[in-house]
Amino acid sequence: MSTTRNHTTHEVLNQAPPRVDVDEYALNPALREAVGVFAPGAAGAATERFHEIGRHVGTEQFQHDAELANTLTPVHRAHDRWGNRVDEIEFHPSYHRIMEFSVSRGLHTSAWADPGPGATVERATGFMLVSQIEAGHGCPLSMTHAVVPSLRLSPELAAEWEPALMSRVYDPELRDPATKSGVLFGMAMTEKQGGSDVRANTTTATPVGDGLHVLRGHKWFCSAPQSDAFLVLAQAPEGLSCFLVPRVLPGGERNPFLVQRLKDKLGNKSNASSEVEFDGTLGWMVGDPGRGVRTIIEMVGRTRLDCVLGATAGMRQGVAEASWHARHRAAFGATLVDQPAMAAVLADLQLEAEAATWTALRLSAAYDDDESAAYRRLATAVAKYWTCKRGPNHAYESLECLGGNGYTEAFPLARRYREQPVLAVWEGSGNVIALDVLRAMAREPESVAAFDAEISAQLGSHEVFDRHVERVRGLIGRAAADPAAAPALARRLVEAMALAQQGAVLLAHAPAAVAEAFCLARLGDERAAEYGALPHGVDVAALVARA
Repeated sequence: MSTTRNHTTHEVLNQAPPRVDVDEYALNPALREAVGVFAPGAAGAATERFHEIGRHVGTEQFQHDAELANTLTPVHRAHDRWGNRVDEIEFHPSYHRIMEFSVSRGLHTSAWADPGPGATVERATGFMLVSQIEAGHGCPLSMTHAVVPSLRLSPELAAEWEPALMSRVYDPELRDPATKSGVLFGMAMTEKQGGSDVRANTTTATPVGDGLHVLRGHKWFCSAPQSDAFLVLAQAPEGLSCFLVPRVLPGGERNPFLVQRLKDKLGNKSNASSEVEFDGTLGWMVGDPGRGVRTIIEMVGRTRLDCVLGATAGMRQGVAEASWHARHRAAFGATLVDQPAMAAVLADLQLEAEAATWTALRLSAAYDDDESAAYRRLATAVAKYWTCKRGPNHAYESLECLGGNGYTEAFPLARRYREQPVLAVWEGSGNVIALDVLRAMAREPESVAAFDAEISAQLGSHEVFDRHVERVRGLIGRAAADPAAAPALARRLVEAMALAQQGAVLLAHAPAAVAEAFCLARLGDERAAEYGALPHGVDVAALVARA
């Protein structure tokens, strides 16, 4: 016996629609306002470029490419079919589409190709917009941007490589650099036995004439091994030095660049990271002999700035996805965004993203101003430490706002949660950065004076901020008075400095509701450890509206 019935398994109700076909720049008031302050010349065509990038990364296709690039990950091809060693990295076409877009918009070297007031701020804005959706490809973009000041320490090498560096042509094929319209750079510093202690490196560089050296050794981390060339640290007769190592030599012969394996990382899956061996590998010295750290530190400083930008972009993705969900999801008789407990969490997540955004562009502006060199020496390390440290927990709390959906790979915040820690680890993990701050304070006292001037400019704006500045000055005094004991309080000091840095820029430029909320929630006596535990006096509705 049989019966015939129509079966309706379920109807989808009370789920947020896809967050696609949006303009990520238009929806980010903090970013737009900060651009207006720190790149006031970015009007007209420049502003439309930001909207164009914002609309592109908001498309369903770009978001799908970001997903594919992180699930169909890079593959190392050690040999070709005939047994020749080639060490090529194969990427899914989605990765190449993303890279082509970012390079075509100058998000690697536009600040160098078109220098001037606001140039670094404009490049930072575009970099954050693309990194908000796909973070991994920011690594080769960042290193290519950051290599320029180091390369310019050797003018002949800079003259040879800069035309293709400044190009907006994306050409991923490995071949003679002289035949390429566009090139990308990577970096290889750390080794198995040394890690952050690069002076313990054992890779050797033997001179063979005209600045050319033969390298032998290994690198435990080599970022973006598909790049056209790298800055590498190795021990020359004069001491640790910096070298430019191309993948393909002039004339087209492959330089020995033996990729041992790609790193299987927690996140950052779209970006290839590797271990490499050098065996008869040719490199050209960059900068002065025996001054390798001094040479490559120019590159490190710029990549630290991009760590701040990347972590900030991740915060924006987190709060944007969380607030989108809360606007479209109802529970217990009301839309989530209208429920006080959820509104407080969203407001706090937005406050964190606001502070990071304003700080990131203030710091970027310092790189457009030669007179700000002393300030940015200290401010970059301070901002890198704090912003990147805040990233993972911000991603987690954003993910939790989506409930079970947030914990699945069908939504982007699980990927973002895995992505954020790399920005805290890369270019100096927490202790390395905190100790670098102490070193800068001791060796470059002008950086302390410049940092103090930045935060002192806002004294009298808010009582809570004034008290915090006094705490910062007290900690700086303690570190200076007893250098041997200073490392034990380094993290406390840098955290206090970072909060003062953020408070100062918000008081100077952000809407009053944002600055007031920051002082109360991050500096006041009622500050809490978890997002959403906001003190009385915070304008929750204003922050949620900005989210």
